[in-house]
Amino acid sequence: MSRVPWAKTILSRRMLVAFIMGYAAGLPLELTGFVLKTWMREEGVDLTVIGLFALVGVPYTLKFLWSPILDRFSLPLFGRRRGWLLIFQIALMMAVFGLGATDPRHAPWLVACAAFLVTFFSASQDIVIDAYRREDLADNELGLGSSLYVSGYRIGMLLATGGGLILADHIPFALVYALMAGCLLPGIVTTWLTSEPPTPFGIPQSLREAIVVPFLEYFSRPHALWILAFILLYKVGDTMASAMTAPFYVDLGFTKTQIGTVVKLVGFWAILIGNMLGGILMLKLGINRSLWIFGILQAASTAGFAALAQLGNQLGALAMVIAFENLSAGMGTAAYMAFMASITNKRFTATQYALLTSLMGIPRVLVSATTGFMAQAMDWQYFFIFCTLIAIPGMLILLKIAPWRND
Repeated sequence: MSRVPWAKTILSRRMLVAFIMGYAAGLPLELTGFVLKTWMREEGVDLTVIGLFALVGVPYTLKFLWSPILDRFSLPLFGRRRGWLLIFQIALMMAVFGLGATDPRHAPWLVACAAFLVTFFSASQDIVIDAYRREDLADNELGLGSSLYVSGYRIGMLLATGGGLILADHIPFALVYALMAGCLLPGIVTTWLTSEPPTPFGIPQSLREAIVVPFLEYFSRPHALWILAFILLYKVGDTMASAMTAPFYVDLGFTKTQIGTVVKLVGFWAILIGNMLGGILMLKLGINRSLWIFGILQAASTAGFAALAQLGNQLGALAMVIAFENLSAGMGTAAYMAFMASITNKRFTATQYALLTSLMGIPRVLVSATTGFMAQAMDWQYFFIFCTLIAIPGMLILLKIAPWRND
């Protein structure tokens, strides 16, 4: 069978859908993260409270609890994946609009409740998007598809952080969130127009088959626990550092427009280059070697924040750090997502992928909740040095589950 030309594969419907769904998944993440934390810091909210707000992301770590329902049941219209996806996307848009109507200074707990709804619907959307992508792409398309998904994901994040912060210098945050809710429309339109993925291996016929069998199948594999430990630890340092970059930039004295412009312009091109480069390198190197190389680059980019803390308010240094972070984190995430997709069973895609990505979300939610206390106790430089060193255990697990020579 002849190989499909590379350019034709990139421009296929499957890759376009992977890209747009990545954008739809990435946009809401920073609306309860970077943007919300910047808003709260400007309103005078204490750093420890800002750090604790990472807990509103608990749905990202628990989504495996309701993912079997999405594997087992189909809705009357649009199919098993597209039907659930449309419901969650519409609910997410409404929740983002509602978050913008809250008041961080006078009603932080109401803000927390609204942010929790955003993360719940966002996590539910992620379950279905991940399952759709795994079922829609062929095995040999996972590396490139994951790279395009991550490109879309990071561009969605950049739109929220870069565009959102620039707008916030000129209009109220409530209006910023209303506009961001409208920016979720491309995901809804794509879900409406795309086709339902095939189910050649069938679907679970009972709740027991949807809940119990996926976990039994996964844990019967060699190194199952080592793989879970790797997923938990591979991006922990990068995630902890990212959790506090918003107040870090504010404390260094950068304006919202400076942060937004650098994040949007420099980060945008770094993301495009990093993800395309990551996808091409995965074709050449394979997933295992890519995890090694990209993981080392991730740790180095985290160390860049420590250097920025030493240099202080220098816009050129900020641009270099953000460019390197976006380049390396995008490459690392692409390999990470491709690895997780490659080990899921297509019959239980939503449940097994949700289990893996739930573990991926633990550092962002539970570990990141402590970062406010850590940043308060340390100075910024030592905090980011700690985030760099804590990446080492995850890299060492690669010796067990993805040795360099076995790719």
